[in-house]
Amino acid sequence: MKIKLFLFLLIATSCFAQKTTIYTIGDSTMANKSNPTENPEHGWAQVLQQFFDDNVVVDNRAQNGRSTRSFINENRWDSILKTLKKGDYVFIQFGHNDQKENKPSVYTNPRTAYRQNLIKFVTETRAKGATPVLLSSIVRRNFNEQGTLVDTHGLYPLETRLVATDYKVPFIDLQYLTELLEESYGVEGSKKLHLHFAAGESPFYKTEKHDDTHLSLLGATEISKLVIAALKKTDLDLKKHIK
Repeated sequence: MKIKLFLFLLIATSCFAQKTTIYTIGDSTMANKSNPTENPEHGWAQVLQQFFDDNVVVDNRAQNGRSTRSFINENRWDSILKTLKKGDYVFIQFGHNDQKENKPSVYTNPRTAYRQNLIKFVTETRAKGATPVLLSSIVRRNFNEQGTLVDTHGLYPLETRLVATDYKVPFIDLQYLTELLEESYGVEGSKKLHLHFAAGESPFYKTEKHDDTHLSLLGATEISKLVIAALKKTDLDLKKHIK
């Protein structure tokens, strides 16, 4: 009887085991968009779930227009800490809005406030028994007249890498990986990764659209694939759940 009871409890425990949650925090390049069946714009974390098995849940908390400063000040980070548990992951990608010097509510100096905010995310994630993963910002489609992709993020990707190195955090260099992606599609072809529509071409937009920062479904999916490929090269247990 004791053996049967033990087996029953073992099976019951496994059936009700908590799933691993990946919390994704960042800006509009990651965030979920409304009306996904109609809206051409997608955040890359919005389409990340499809690459994991049923033991993993992607909880995308990224929000349009947020920086490390505003994400913390609006208590969005605190809301994650309330449910973050041992074995979970936090994917952290900021920088696009931290660099906006004309907006004090979001701007952070890369060497000071931005760095300290990343460290806060890392240390508080670990205090919960969860694993932080730092990612540098995806590039903007910013080709010059010679067809060379020009950086727009300054010191933020470097500072992200430095924090990852100093605190021994898994690091995915999306700045570099998305540079290669944009260049592989070429000056014209890379428009498909973003939001380029002539007037009347997309029923979602009333006028023409030329957006080199935000992502189409193709762009979001391609970047998610880059993240997955990078995860496979780590020693994180999470990679066991990649389809």
